Amino acid sequence: MTNSRLAIENANVRVAAIQMVSTLDFHANLLSARKLLNQAKRESVELAVLPENFLTYGTRPLLCKSQEVEFLETFAQMAKEIGMWIVAGSFPLRHSIEGFDRQSGDVDKPYATSVVFHPEGHVYEYYDKIHLFDVDVSDTNRRYRESDDFSHGTRSVVFDSPWGRIGLAICYDIRFPELFLDFAQRGVRIIVLPSAFTEATGRDHWEILLRARAIECQCFIVAPNQGGRHTEKLSTWGQSMVVDSWGNIISSLDKGEGAVVADLDLSMIKKICDRMPISSHRRMDVYCDKN
Repeated sequence: MTNSRLAIENANVRVAAIQMVSTLDFHANLLSARKLLNQAKRESVELAVLPENFLTYGTRPLLCKSQEVEFLETFAQMAKEIGMWIVAGSFPLRHSIEGFDRQSGDVDKPYATSVVFHPEGHVYEYYDKIHLFDVDVSDTNRRYRESDDFSHGTRSVVFDSPWGRIGLAICYDIRFPELFLDFAQRGVRIIVLPSAFTEATGRDHWEILLRARAIECQCFIVAPNQGGRHTEKLSTWGQSMVVDSWGNIISSLDKGEGAVVADLDLSMIKKICDRMPISSHRRMDVYCDKN
């Protein structure tokens, strides 16, 4: 276990997984996000996470550079006004971000980007979704092809916070345990997973996957989901939740908008790792043997 993971072993943090039912109306979604973030702040939340596609669900807008800058500045200012760390779920971003060495996406394909805003009012980190949802499922849409609209991200992202390291993932990423093992090996204590799980996949897999990843990585997971009917043909599963490092659900919300608030006792991680030191038991020399 890396020292960075256990260095703040007694720290506590109050988090919120913000569940939304985003529509095709960008400005209405923005107002809902602001309302829910303010609600979280009134409950003394320090870290709030918005769901995937929280401003643009059901649409794939191609914004010009100035519009993207305006979006980033708006949320940076919001983080400062509220005085809270905000992980802005995901949003189509195509251009570079000031202060970061980020390549622009394809001309017609933005990245599905999660942006971390510091309470001092600036972009602190970002993550471009690596695994795009190209699947056939048994719902009214039946066929999803995110790669038709988005570019693939190319890096796994961990950032330092007042409560230790936090890993960034988005929705479909949860199905790839290798990414989460990478988080654990890099000393992550909290993983945030903005999502928009469908009714069909959420019913069967959402809770199971979240609890499994938390147990495997021995860390907390903050998982906001879209939760309700967005259009006549499009519904999401909801059940946003916060899961502890033993795989227990601390707090959750079934359907509709709301803030799932939970207090994380991060000292729990060390206690669990001391009793069950799976990181030191891993045999990567065996698993990675190609022969």
